[in-house]
Amino acid sequence: MSETPSESDRTRAHVFISGRVQGVFYRANTRDAARERGVDGWVRNLDDGRVEAVFEGSEPAVDSMVDWCETGSPDANVEDVDAEYEAPEGLDGFEVRR
Repeated sequence: MSETPSESDRTRAHVFISGRVQGVFYRANTRDAARERGVDGWVRNLDDGRVEAVFEGSEPAVDSMVDWCETGSPDANVEDVDAEYEAPEGLDGFEVRR
């Protein structure tokens, strides 16, 4: 039997973060936190001032990232984190999108 994690062992969270989350290195800190946890996905700023992120990985690692978003980068002032869990799409790596 293979010990390789299967796609069924992964989860995906689509997250919207609001508050003072742009211009405070939120995206770069999110990328670093995700890479430390072995989480795949992406993060980007939205025109309405929120940050949008997608995290894929093991359930504990993805949950850890959603929890991390509650505080985020040191200079951020997070007001709300809205996370919706979805089926993973097989993302590989983590990137900051523009």
